[in-house]
Amino acid sequence: MKKALTSIIVITLIASSVVVVGGCGYENNWPYPQQIQTVYVEMFDTTSFRRGHEFTLTNAICKRLEAQSPYKIVSDRNVADSVLSGKMGIGSSVLATDYYSARPIEYETLVNVTVTWKNLKTGELMIEEGQVNVSSSYSNWLGQTFDYSIDQAVNKAAVQVVELMETPW
Repeated sequence: MKKALTSIIVITLIASSVVVVGGCGYENNWPYPQQIQTVYVEMFDTTSFRRGHEFTLTNAICKRLEAQSPYKIVSDRNVADSVLSGKMGIGSSVLATDYYSARPIEYETLVNVTVTWKNLKTGELMIEEGQVNVSSSYSNWLGQTFDYSIDQAVNKAAVQVVELMETPW
């Protein structure tokens, strides 16, 4: 009886050691800083002559934050734990031309976003001029337009901005 009890205790100790050692630093938590609960998102600026897309970007970032992070978006900066701001630039280029007529058949839209995220409780810059660069292509021959392409690129940029807000490994 004593020997069986001793072996049960040893097995229990080994099993508990495996759990502690087996963790290897992995956690089952959000990959975002937990000292922040609310975010005030300022309207993004644009450095491009193409206006109006900064509204689309700001809206897309707010929706992504609400859907994929533990943060709540607040409309009053005075009650927010942090503030997210930035600016965007938009460019366009020709990817392919028709061999015979030299007309463009495929274009590329480029969106560059610079992001700053500040913890208002501590004054710490959590992201200082983080860069997100995305692109999307379109073809007039397929019935696609620049507006289609910019919407695709802005949504990709919003996803990457929210990913920038994750805690670094």
